Amino acid sequence: MPESPTQTVEAHPRAPFATRSVVLARHGMVSAAQPLAVEAGVEVLRRGGSAVDAALAVNGCLAVMEPTACGLGGDLFALVWEPKSRKLHGLNASGRSPRALAIERLPGFENGLIPLHSPYAWTVPGCVDGWCELRRRFGKLSMREILAPAIAYAREGFPVSRVIAEDWARGVP
Repeated sequence: MPESPTQTVEAHPRAPFATRSVVLARHGMVSAAQPLAVEAGVEVLRRGGSAVDAALAVNGCLAVMEPTACGLGGDLFALVWEPKSRKLHGLNASGRSPRALAIERLPGFENGLIPLHSPYAWTVPGCVDGWCELRRRFGKLSMREILAPAIAYAREGFPVSRVIAEDWARGVP
């Protein structure tokens, strides 16, 4: 107890290690900012899906639940360790310029730069193509099975976290 009303008691003694418990798992682990997305990933693992299948299920849910972050309309970058071959694979599924776009087809711009907030600066999103490539190469389940939780949340709804609700509200204007 404090000796005086102004003295405080330390809630946690200073420790030379993290104050949160380490999470350990024997058959896989999923981590994300949205607990329902984590649950979807864990369920995919329980159904025999690969770590990539679980990651895609989580990313699909996040595309629905956190649309203010980079989602379906964005890019995807992945590093995948393949234990069997002992190889690290990288995927750059970032947006590309439209196939038919050529410099000759662009209007002249005063300073020679494409205006940032114009259709000429837009890219074709690479996220979904990245999902398909990752699933084809490293997945065990069908895309229908992987995205089932995200589709269900999109149709039936889900609780929106305060942070995401505030992000959405800022986007209204």
